[in-house]
Amino acid sequence: MQKHHLKIGLFGIGLEAYWAQFEGLENRLKGYVSVVEERLASYGAEIVNLGLIDTPEKAFDAGHEFRRQDVDLLFLYVTTYALSSTVLPVVRRAKVPVIVLNLAPEPSIDYATFNKIGDRTRMTGEWLAYCSACPVPEIANVFKRAAISFYQITGTLHNDPETWNEVQEWIDAAKVAHTMYHNRLGVMGNYYSGMLDIYSDLTLQYAVFGGHIEIVEVDELSSIKEQVSDEEVTKKLSVFSEVFDIEDDCSEFELRRAAKTSVALDKLVDKYELGSMAYYHKGSGNPMNEDTMTSVILGNSLLTANNVPVAGEYEIKNAQAMKIMDSFGVGGSFTEYYAMDFADDVVLMGHDGPGHLDIAEGKIKVKPLKVYHGKVGNGLSVEMTVKYGPVTLLSVVETSDGKLMLLVAEAESVAGPILEIGNTNSRYRFPIGARAFVESWNSHGPAHHCAIGVGHIASKINKLGKLLGINVVQVC
Repeated sequence: MQKHHLKIGLFGIGLEAYWAQFEGLENRLKGYVSVVEERLASYGAEIVNLGLIDTPEKAFDAGHEFRRQDVDLLFLYVTTYALSSTVLPVVRRAKVPVIVLNLAPEPSIDYATFNKIGDRTRMTGEWLAYCSACPVPEIANVFKRAAISFYQITGTLHNDPETWNEVQEWIDAAKVAHTMYHNRLGVMGNYYSGMLDIYSDLTLQYAVFGGHIEIVEVDELSSIKEQVSDEEVTKKLSVFSEVFDIEDDCSEFELRRAAKTSVALDKLVDKYELGSMAYYHKGSGNPMNEDTMTSVILGNSLLTANNVPVAGEYEIKNAQAMKIMDSFGVGGSFTEYYAMDFADDVVLMGHDGPGHLDIAEGKIKVKPLKVYHGKVGNGLSVEMTVKYGPVTLLSVVETSDGKLMLLVAEAESVAGPILEIGNTNSRYRFPIGARAFVESWNSHGPAHHCAIGVGHIASKINKLGKLLGINVVQVC
């Protein structure tokens, strides 16, 4: 259970000199800030609202308070003209990403009513209540000169779905960044020998995403498995029957073997408080480990569907991509190119090993395999297709200059024949066509694995990249 929760900082800005000049203006603007607070809170984050900051002195105090409150993200609501000196001390001290809300209270001023007010002081006060756009260039200038990254949302306070969708996407991205920072990634076993593209710099993963990487031993999983009781196996078999469509040729022996390993996996995950995992181990030469590693697929599929995504072939970068997708609530199933169907202009993609139950089209089938291609042993495997409709592909790419980037594509999962070989398998149609997608995707040098999730969420991933300070490339 996560001990630390996402905190969003909010402050409005104004100019203290106005309050004595224009009756009611200060309270009116404070009311605008309260509206923003209510909307932000509705997106599931704890809000630290420091109200209207209208002097440099208050700005310094606010910066210290946001630091004390450990906020993850700042929303700066520009209510009217304000000095940049009331902004910079807040943001510099808080040291978190900042979103500038340039939101007018209404779509337009009622010019006829405004011009009939007659009293020019009252007219100026009314104008200042609509003056949110005025100081944004000043603020932007100072942020640029101070090397502070900032992002803008421009719109209206009320009845503006586009604005509030943007706000929600930033909060969703902040939640994912927060989850990744606290995630415990387990790595068990070793790399698949010769897959040079999947080798990864673990310290780089720490530096970009945060979190903790726990290196666990296959021997420990095998040891835990030996302690699993018959009662625990029976309970797990009941879960298998409920969530999987088990083919008739799956033997009781193999099902019990998979159930026993599934229970052991749950215990290992609980022991180390893992939020994701990457694994691979030949197991040859050690009967206990071979028995363990040839019976993990069903248990790892259950974990993947329960917010602990599991990547095969020790693909740590893809375990991170899967966790990102899972944290956005869209799945995150392990996948790679299978083949291209030029007749239907689709790419067949999937993988052996675990699948994501929650994004399957119907129940996942369980089938026995006499051989795990390219791997040791045999046992049960899963076959599924990702739900038909919009999907997003994500790859965490390690670049030649020692950095990470996020590679994204949006597509559609479409109905049609698949290879019924006991693996995950889907047909994806891309807006730029199969040929152009494959060449464009490959040109950025990803590893051959990626994570697939349902829905089109490239705009959210782009915001996540900004919060993490890494490049995001969308090919379609």
